[in-house]
Amino acid sequence: MERIVIFGSTGKTGIAAVEAAVKKGLHVRAFVRDPSRLPDHLRNSVEVVKGDVLNYVDVYNAIKDTTAVVSALGTGTDLGPTTVMSEGMKNIVKAMKELEVKIISVCLSAFLLYEPTKVPPMFNNVTEDHKREYDVVKESALKYIAVSPPHIADMEDTEYVTKFNENPGRAISKHALGRFLIDCLTEPDRYGKMWGICNKPQ
Repeated sequence: MERIVIFGSTGKTGIAAVEAAVKKGLHVRAFVRDPSRLPDHLRNSVEVVKGDVLNYVDVYNAIKDTTAVVSALGTGTDLGPTTVMSEGMKNIVKAMKELEVKIISVCLSAFLLYEPTKVPPMFNNVTEDHKREYDVVKESALKYIAVSPPHIADMEDTEYVTKFNENPGRAISKHALGRFLIDCLTEPDRYGKMWGICNKPQ
């Protein structure tokens, strides 16, 4: 697991995943639309690749010569209708298959573990696209790890707990989430499953 590419590298979770991967000594390729949004302290430690996840050639070139993929694609604060995450994932999966890269961790949402009627209406659009994104991964035959975090908190790193197909708690440190997205790549017992995650109770 020497060289990985991280999509969504400039979001809250993506930056935390990049930090965790760098700390682990991995060669990190950070895929970004806007390189200026990558924090200064990371820019010199990673290979920055500018591109659009909706452009297949950009995605293919980013995944080429890597051993695993992390997707932290998101919509930021935009909660309107979207297909960016699911359409982006189609490109990622297609390129991984062509390039024979088999391992991917994907950050989704704890709302995928809720009954649909329990999802707050304001999050329906984003949750629907997360579902489509998850379906793309699930049907890919790749060694995927689907991660469905609850509220992602701006707090110090902490220990985490995970549960198969279940939401174990209400919040996760962004640093702990980023670390799990990297750690799980080399944990075969987690492949092909959806994992809930939260901060370990003190």
